[in-house]
Formats: sequence, structure tokens, C-alpha cells
Amino acid sequence: MKLMITTILTCLLLWSVMLLSFSNIFKHQLLGDTVNVSSKDSVKPRDKLLGGLLTADFDEDSCLSRYQYQSSLYRKPSPYNTSQYLVSKLRNYEMLHKRCGPDTDAYKIATEKLGHDHDENVGDRSVGECKYIVWVAVYGLGNRILTLASVFLYALLTDRIILVDQRKDISDLFCEPFPGTSWLLPLDFPLMGKIDSFDREYSRCHGTMLKNHTINSTIIPSHLYLHLLHDYRDQDKRFFCQKDHSLVDKVPWLVVKSNLYFIPSLWLNPSFQPELIKLFPQKDTVFYHLARYLFHPTNQVWGMVTRSYNAYLSRADEILGIQVRVFSRQTKYFQHVMNQIVACTQREKLLPEAAAQEEPQVTNTTKPPKLIAVLVTSLHPGYSNNLKNMYWERPTSTGEIVKVYQPSGERFQQTDKKLHDQKALAEMYLLSLTDKLVTSAWSTFGYVAQGLGGLKPWILYTPKKFKTPDPPCGRGVSMEPCFLTPPVHGCGAKKGINTAKIVPFVRHCEDLRHYGLKLVDDTKDEL
Repeated sequence: MKLMITTILTCLLLWSVMLLSFSNIFKHQLLGDTVNVSSKDSVKPRDKLLGGLLTADFDEDSCLSRYQYQSSLYRKPSPYNTSQYLVSKLRNYEMLHKRCGPDTDAYKIATEKLGHDHDENVGDRSVGECKYIVWVAVYGLGNRILTLASVFLYALLTDRIILVDQRKDISDLFCEPFPGTSWLLPLDFPLMGKIDSFDREYSRCHGTMLKNHTINSTIIPSHLYLHLLHDYRDQDKRFFCQKDHSLVDKVPWLVVKSNLYFIPSLWLNPSFQPELIKLFPQKDTVFYHLARYLFHPTNQVWGMVTRSYNAYLSRADEILGIQVRVFSRQTKYFQHVMNQIVACTQREKLLPEAAAQEEPQVTNTTKPPKLIAVLVTSLHPGYSNNLKNMYWERPTSTGEIVKVYQPSGERFQQTDKKLHDQKALAEMYLLSLTDKLVTSAWSTFGYVAQGLGGLKPWILYTPKKFKTPDPPCGRGVSMEPCFLTPPVHGCGAKKGINTAKIVPFVRHCEDLRHYGLKLVDDTKDEL
């Protein structure tokens, strides 16, 4: 009898401990925390604000990706810490945007006489506390994301308000990043009817005004157009120079068109460099931190991401992303590119080799084989289909299981079509959730994915004459995007100085070895 009573009491005690444990877990879930149970069964709430990078002043349901993207459901803990100086800078910017953003008195005053011919010269008179930079959407989605991050960092450094052109599909792709205000340029903006026609020949183009000597300390326009596209001239490139920036800084309104990730050139400006070092002590994390702060996919796009991830990737032991972009007028399958993908992934031990058909296969019954999920993104479905068939028809030499998945195959780029751009954005985010990543050279799509994920990719080198390069790929030295067409020489009096030689943390890109620029972390031993 005593034994029975003791047994009952022991069971009751165990049940009470279990109930208490479930109660604590449920409480964390109610508070919006993701519960991670380690090997020691410890419960740790996730840092949904990313060390203060994000603010808590948003309704979570209105933009699920804002706090879910970095959760342990999809990501491993980030090894890259956010500097407290960046956190402070972002909070100050948010307050400034509230004071100066759309529908404020300051914005109304700033736009009151904008665009009127009789008020083109600002001169030395006061223009109010708020200055602005307007981002105009041009080129494809990858270009837009990279340039938007570049323009925002410039705004952060110069205390300008960034306003984005909303006439394309920006609000269908991203949630508002700043609390209590909007970053969308109002449709009744006084220059809205003109900005599409702004080009290098526009009379208020910065490069043109320098060329014609129509801008100086006493002749300052109320607005200035910055032509930072791939075809910009030497005069346009002087925007990055410290000597010329003092004039630009006096202009109340800047309008910029760009298809370039020009952040590396900001680091070469001595007036910006001290601030940038405080903002980003680890110099190859600039896009990573800016993207986690700025870009939060809308619920519709985030639904595409989570459904694909949960259905095809979440159960894998390892996820490999392969991003294929072929720069050719022919939107078709190329066998030499397929050969390059196989050569790269097997040479770098990213995927196992397919076993010879005649080799006997030994099945290990003690534990399930390792599952590798391969996420392929490409306009053409042929690459993923061939990869899938290769591992379907023959087993792997290691006994591992390889499962290949491609979300979409649109066959040609359809910029500005809402659903196409939403699919493209979803695929960028899916690639960023992989453990290892292979990207195509010169592809802004791949640059965005690697930057979002904090991944150093294996880069597929550009084929020449339809032949597979040897070697087929190489490991990137940093996760930063490449500034594809930067100024060749520095801004100083010394001519002929290679911009990749000015400071140790700005170097030529791996996929554009003699021209492009990218940020690297110069404190790392391997560099």
C-alpha cells in the first residue's frame, strides 16, 4: 500500500513539473518569442529586435516578416553584432523622418516653391531644417534594392530624409520601414511630372552643372539631379568627392537615379569615413545590417517565402542555394553553364558526386541518410531539371539524399510586373535562408541574396566563348555586393591612383577583378 501511495505521489510530482514547463513555453509563445530548445533543454527567447536594430513601434501582424525573418524558425543566430552607434543613429533618423516626412508642416514648406522657375537659386538663404533625397526606381529589382540601401546610407550620413518613388511596385514588395510616418514620395510632389525625363543632359544635373560651371557657392539650385547610372561621366562621379560635396550638401532637394551599389565610394570619402567606421566596425556587414533594417517583405511576399520554405526546405539537414543568371540575349538553356554548376558544386564539395551505376549501394539502416535540399533560382527551369534528374537516376557516392527544388521559371525578366517582382523578391529571401550559396558573377540578384543572408558565396565565373571556365568558381572574400562600375581613380590631386589601393578595406571584386569595388573586413587574418 505504501509503495502504491509513493508511486502515485511521484507521478503527481512529475506531472506538475511538466505542466509548469509547458506553461513557461506557452507564456513565451504568447509574448511573441520563438522557443529554442537546446541539447540541454534550455529555453531561450529570441531577440526579435536584433540588438536594437529594429524598433518595437510596429504592429507585428501588419508586417509579419519584420520580426519573423530572423527567428530561429528560419535562421541560425547571426554572428554579426549591430553596433550601438548604428542603433542610436537609426533612432535619431526615425525622429527626423517624423518631423520632416510627408504630411508634415516641414515637408509642405520645403515643397511650396519647389520647381518654380523664379526660385531656382537658393544661394545662402535658409531653406528650413529639412533636406531631402528622392530615390527614383529604375532597372530591375536587384538593382533597386542595392541602390535604395546606398541612398539610405547617404541620407543617414548627411541628415537627409529619403523619399522613394511609389509609382512602381515598392509598396507591394516592402512594408514601411520607419514607424509613425511614410517613406513614400507623395504623388503630388511638384517635380513628379518631370523626374522621368531627368538625364545627363538635364540643366539641373550635377555633372552638367559642373561641366558648364553653373554651380558654385553663390549659385545653388533648389533641386539637383544626381545621375549615378552605369553611363555616368567623370563630372557625375565627382558626387563622391569630398571637395565637391560641400556644394551638394547645401541643395535642399536631391533626386537620384542609379543602378549601382555605390556604398564603397562613400567609404573612400574622408569626411564620411570616421562616421562609417563607428556605424559599421565590421566593414563587410554594411548591406547586411541596412537590409535587415530597411527591407521587410509584405505579408503576401512573406507568405510565398514561408510556404516554400516549410514545404521544401525546412526538413533538410543542409540547404544549398544555387542562383543562375546568364547574361545573354538568348533566354535559353546552355549546356556549358550546366557543366559549370556541376563542376563547381562537386569540386567545392557542396554536393556529392553521383555514383557509377554499376557500383553496389550499401544502405545504412541504423539512421536515416543526410538530406541535402538544393534551392535553384533561374529564369530557365532546365538547370534544376537536369540536376534533379542526375540525382534521381543515380544514387550519390556518399549515400546522401539530394532533393532539388525551383520555385519558378519565368524564362524572361518582367520588371515592373507585380507578381513577377514579388516572386523574384521571395526567391532572394529564400536564397538568403540557405546554409551555403552559389551565385552568378555580376548578378545583383545574387548580391542581394548573399547580403541578406550574411553569406560568402561561391561565385560562378563568367564563361567565355560558351566554354566552362577553369576553375568554374571561387569563394567570395566577403558578403558585400560589388560596385560594378565605380570611378577608376581617386578624387585627390594625384592622378592614376587605383581606387582599390587607397584603403585596405575596399578592394576589387572577385567577379570583376580589375574594375569593380567591394568592402572587405580588413581585420580578418585570411584577408
